Amino acid sequence: MGRIVVLAIVESIEDLYRAQRGEIPADQVRRIDIADALIDTGATGLSLPKRMIAQLGLLPLRTRQAITTTGIQSVATFGAVRLTIEGRDCVCDVMEIDDACPALIGQVPLELMDFLVDPGRRKLIGNPAHGGQQVMELL
Repeated sequence: MGRIVVLAIVESIEDLYRAQRGEIPADQVRRIDIADALIDTGATGLSLPKRMIAQLGLLPLRTRQAITTTGIQSVATFGAVRLTIEGRDCVCDVMEIDDACPALIGQVPLELMDFLVDPGRRKLIGNPAHGGQQVMELL
């Protein structure tokens, strides 16, 4: 398929709620702009390096089993963030990966944002079945 990287904005959902309630100014919402987030259709969710999770101040939720390149591992899961790519966003929990790894955007966030991978052009495209627009299916 080839390597696909995108600009991804990740924001602490807890901070966003606090800003909405007027508890903190909007400019204090913890946010990371990731210039080289890797699209990984073999992955399920959003995985971020430990250092990014710390920057966002995310709280641990649980430990889950995950299939990795080195076998089945226990992986810490944190919640939740707003992930924005190309003006589309979704809310998702975060799985922790090693700092040596890039941020990985898996299939579930892509589906929530109604993106498909165009392997020929090595880029994300809006779902053609929805006219390229973000549409949620409630069927």
